[in-house]
This record gives sequence, C-alpha cells and structure tokens, in this order.
Amino acid sequence: MMNKKMILAASVLAAATMGSSAVLAESPLTANISVTNNYLFRGLTQTADQAAVQGGIDYAHSSGFYAGTWLSNVSARGDSGGGAGFYGTNGNYEQDLYAGFSFDAGPVGLDVGYIKYMYPVDSSNKLDYDEVYVNASWMMLSANVSYTVSKEDKSITDKNDLYYSLGADFDIKDGLMLGLLVGKYDFDGGTASDYTHYMVSLSKDDFTFAFEKNNAKEASWWTGVDDNRFTVSWGKSFDL
Repeated sequence: MMNKKMILAASVLAAATMGSSAVLAESPLTANISVTNNYLFRGLTQTADQAAVQGGIDYAHSSGFYAGTWLSNVSARGDSGGGAGFYGTNGNYEQDLYAGFSFDAGPVGLDVGYIKYMYPVDSSNKLDYDEVYVNASWMMLSANVSYTVSKEDKSITDKNDLYYSLGADFDIKDGLMLGLLVGKYDFDGGTASDYTHYMVSLSKDDFTFAFEKNNAKEASWWTGVDDNRFTVSWGKSFDL
C-alpha cells in the first residue's frame, strides 16, 4: 500500500497497512499508487493470488486530523460473515473510506480512527463492514487493534470481530528496513474461523519484498490456507 497496511499502521494492512496514518507532507492533500503481485490483507489474499493495482487520496491537517479513500481490485468474496480474505470467482473492487486523528502521548504516537470497507460491484453479497481502530507506535515498535462495529449483512447477529497485531521495523543499513509482524483475527460471527498470520518484509525506498504465512483452517470457500506466500510491491506517494 502504498497500501492499506501503511495507511492504518497495521504493517502493518498493513500493513497495512498498508506506519501510522496521516504523515504530514508539503501539501495537505496527497495521492498514492502501488502495484503488487498479490494483495494480502491481514495474512489472506484478496485477489485469489493474482496481481493488484491500488491507489488513494488522503487529506491531513496540521491538527492531526486526516481522512481519505483507497481502492484496489479484488476477487468477489463469498459469504464470510465479514472480515478479510474470502473470495469467489467474479471480478470486484474494494473501496475504503476512513477518517481519524493522530497525536503524540509522550513518547508514544497514537492514531484513532474509523474505516468503512466497501465492495460496490458485488451487490448480490452484503460484504461491507465498518471498524474502529487504534494504532500505537514507540521507537521501532507498532501495534494495532481493530474492532468491527457494523456489518452490512444484518443476518449476522454477532459483529464484534477483533483484529490485533504487533510489529517491529529495524533499519539494517542505508535505508533498508526489516519488518516483522504477527497478527490475530478473532471472529465473533459468520462462518469464518479465527487465525493468526506472520509477516517478514524487506523494504527500501518504494520497494517491498515480503513473506507471509497464516494458520487459517481449510474450508469449502477458501483454498490455499496455511501456505507460504511471497509478495513484491512498489508504491509511490506524491503531493497534489
């Protein structure tokens, strides 16, 4: 991301991410674009192990307030009860809308916000869901907690899914960064099963090479769980 993990400090999406949201630039309005051989979100592929083109626009105020939108192609997902990584066979795209506030609490950087995940093309399945999140960073460490507050599919009475992750970034040499992350998805409803995922990445400038693994259980709507996945991504941000 520039991906969702970077936007939400889940890379960690991630992660994120696609660090923290709202890094102020010369202009308060910025854009980002990225390409990747496989869009992984919280350890699970969103594109059936195919490539993705992604991008977004962000506004950041000097007060710490930020808002933006981000898009990526995905594969249409089946009924998973919300959450990430469950796909079908039809084309689709994901659009995220988010807003939040970032600030410092002594040596700790904090970021609190709200995000809505939308899948506009696939109207036959009610896949949209909303989360509130808190990101924290201290020195080389980062942490994320995301809590589902709403699901478009009202037949799912349990909506309180919880995702949390812990990551660390180390400057190896000359801007070459080693990233480590472990995340856990705790589902409260639907057909999804809890799982943990792990990521190791090397990044320099706009380039990222990563290895990810999850322990998600095999199911009829999901193939390729618990597999090793390598991704290569390039992303660029610029002022508008």
